[in-house]
Amino acid sequence: MKNRILHLKPVAYSDLNDEILAYLNKYKSDNTEIEIRNLSRGPSHLEYLYYQAVAETEILREIRQAERDGFDAAMISCFDDPGLFTAREISQNLLVTAAAESSVYLAATLGDRFSVIVGRDKWIPQMRDLIARYGLKDKLASFRSISLGVLELHRDKRETASRIRHAIENALVLDKAEVIILGCTMQYGFFEILQEEYKVPIIDSMLANLKYTEYLLEVKQKTGWTFSRRGMYERPPDKEMADWGLT
Repeated sequence: MKNRILHLKPVAYSDLNDEILAYLNKYKSDNTEIEIRNLSRGPSHLEYLYYQAVAETEILREIRQAERDGFDAAMISCFDDPGLFTAREISQNLLVTAAAESSVYLAATLGDRFSVIVGRDKWIPQMRDLIARYGLKDKLASFRSISLGVLELHRDKRETASRIRHAIENALVLDKAEVIILGCTMQYGFFEILQEEYKVPIIDSMLANLKYTEYLLEVKQKTGWTFSRRGMYERPPDKEMADWGLT
């Protein structure tokens, strides 16, 4: 039986959905089946905290729907990991992951320190706090910005690749990074040629999220290890959620 994974774009547009699905299908395991969904309403990018706050309710709605639809896992495709912890709390058997957590744990395994290539300086404070929350502050060599917004990253791929190259060179030479993370899921499609050029792991956060999800699904299926319901991910009582109209 195939593992059904939802790739959730936490934004309200369907552009590039087919392209992203084809990209993920190139790297998925044989027993993985992927579906792409986006929000029905909300912002078209999450570069601002306000946009993330507005989108989170819709993200949680999609997570609940994914569970009802029988998915085995859902990936939140944004490097800010919006709604991740809340989504895990309200899920029952659905495994929920997100791009930053997946990428930084992988990067911390593949080298001593990693640098994150971000679109804009605006993103850095929140991402730094997130990496610290994941316990990897000492593994972070640097952030390097390419001064492009999310919706600009695929408008001129040659220009985007050029800026990423410059950021990678500074991260490797000046910051002594050993692993590079492309710190936006919309930086997909660049890692292979860059990895060949620089001879270090270049982590595509969209793919890292997919492979981490597949790994956690296998772990769950083979051993029963999944999210603890003691403490942080204790699920709200069904009766309360029903009584308050929150289901």
